[in-house]
Amino acid sequence: MRVALVQLASSTSSATNRDNIRDQLAELDESDGLDLVVLPEGAMHDFGSPDLDLAPVAELLDGPFVSMLAAEAVRLRSTIVAGMFERPDEGGLPFNTLVVVGPDGALRATYRKIHLYDSFGYQESDRLRAGDITPVVVEIAGQQVGLMTCYDLRFPEHARALVDSGAEAIVLPAAWVAGEHKLDHWRTLLSARAIENTIHMIAAAQGGERYVGHSLVADPWGSIVVEAQSDPAIVRVDVDAEDVKRARDANPSLANRRMLHTS
Repeated sequence: MRVALVQLASSTSSATNRDNIRDQLAELDESDGLDLVVLPEGAMHDFGSPDLDLAPVAELLDGPFVSMLAAEAVRLRSTIVAGMFERPDEGGLPFNTLVVVGPDGALRATYRKIHLYDSFGYQESDRLRAGDITPVVVEIAGQQVGLMTCYDLRFPEHARALVDSGAEAIVLPAAWVAGEHKLDHWRTLLSARAIENTIHMIAAAQGGERYVGHSLVADPWGSIVVEAQSDPAIVRVDVDAEDVKRARDANPSLANRRMLHTS
């Protein structure tokens, strides 16, 4: 599976973000042979200040952001995964949603972030609602790919549920806020999820001053095989399902697992 990670810094203008995404994706074309293009969490619109109401900027799944992604997916003949704020039909707080748009421009899957970032002095749940506690796995280029978003990374049971649902790789768009220890946490947790589940972790992050950047791919051994820095960038990498098979043959920890039960 040929993958491109698109690292960018979103603004609080949805129209500007759409233009910027088109400009970055213009570096890619069908000849790149990409199967998957991953954009960060909040690619549609940045979180902004903690008091910014996100409900008025949230969009429907057939709104301008997803329509733009559909046109780009058709142009590239690739699947695109990207983060947006989704307006519920019934109104109220929006979802923090990943959309998966196929090479034909059709919306193939959505994942609504389960673990909201109520940590490090921040309350994402004041502004967004959590999705249903259901693992989401989608087939891309013959591989089963699980979906997680940012803070989900800190919950190993989430990644394990995706693997138990058949995932051979996990895609994780993020807007990982910068701060003391945060880059260390980002890199360590991505490697840990890869090691303990013998899978690829494919992470596209927002960069710039507010977020850590460092979009990366960790292989099933936990080695970081490609990594951006903090500036806008596109990182290309091949993700081979045979690497997962080889790692699981050598380290069959999933097969050796014994289920623990608490009283």
